[in-house]
Amino acid sequence: MSEPPPRQPRQPRQQRPRREKRPDTGVSGCVLVDKPTGCTSHDVVDQVRRALGTRRVGHAGTLDPDATGVLVLGVGAGTKLLEFVTGADKTYEGTLRFGVTTSTLDAAGEVTGHYEMAVTPAEVAEAAARFVGAIEQIPPMVSAVKVGGKRLHELARAGQEVAREARPVTVHRFDTAPTDDPLVYALSVDCTSGTYIRTLAADLGEALGGGAHLTSLRRTAVGPFAVAECSPIEEIELRPLVELVRGMAIVDVDEIVASQVRDGRSFGPSAGSGRLAVRGPDGDLLAIYEAAAGQFRPVKVLAGRA
Repeated sequence: MSEPPPRQPRQPRQQRPRREKRPDTGVSGCVLVDKPTGCTSHDVVDQVRRALGTRRVGHAGTLDPDATGVLVLGVGAGTKLLEFVTGADKTYEGTLRFGVTTSTLDAAGEVTGHYEMAVTPAEVAEAAARFVGAIEQIPPMVSAVKVGGKRLHELARAGQEVAREARPVTVHRFDTAPTDDPLVYALSVDCTSGTYIRTLAADLGEALGGGAHLTSLRRTAVGPFAVAECSPIEEIELRPLVELVRGMAIVDVDEIVASQVRDGRSFGPSAGSGRLAVRGPDGDLLAIYEAAAGQFRPVKVLAGRA
């Protein structure tokens, strides 16, 4: 038998050059964006990350790609404060079309039905009034709600539809107005966080004996944040952290108390109740505290001792 051929020496693997991580700039604050149509809320987050040189960016409430308007973002330590914005009431303006239903309840979906409808402004206003107050909504399949560990819009893209539980929301105001098209109406809504305007439009169409879908949507306010003060995505403006706690009482403390706050310790005495923002002697926002049992107790400390 002949001897086996000698083994060829193994060639060293070519290692891919490592990507250098960009240093985090360590910035913190608030960004108010007037989100344009055609991009997701996460797209806006990515653009803010690139512009400010930090990965620590989050938003306080998703807007659909086709929707525009107020998007509140927290940067750096500001991401810890978004929970105080997320639950704020919202204001929306938009349009809906009667007589046509779609798979997504808005103009982005496929048409699923046609209805012969003739509605008057008085009939629409009367039907809309029935949805003012505490109501229950079934989340649409295109929403970000999770069922069985998966988001509904992921299941919808896979062609699946699953049962969803109705959720309580409150509509404070639901105004409608006719347009030049007898089947297209403008709408204006004040509501609690978690209200689906597309579902409101679809339910209004059903209440009038047919169907409807949302054709445009703009969020004009999130709590105290109005669209008039928001910047275009190309003109990002970093605002102070304290902007994220608008409406919250502010207490300024000296360096002795500030040291206790950085350690997450209670201080007092306190009179009254409720949450308040604590600022140090240099004007920096240190933490969110709550007045209870005669003392101020920590709810959210933004930064510990250096």
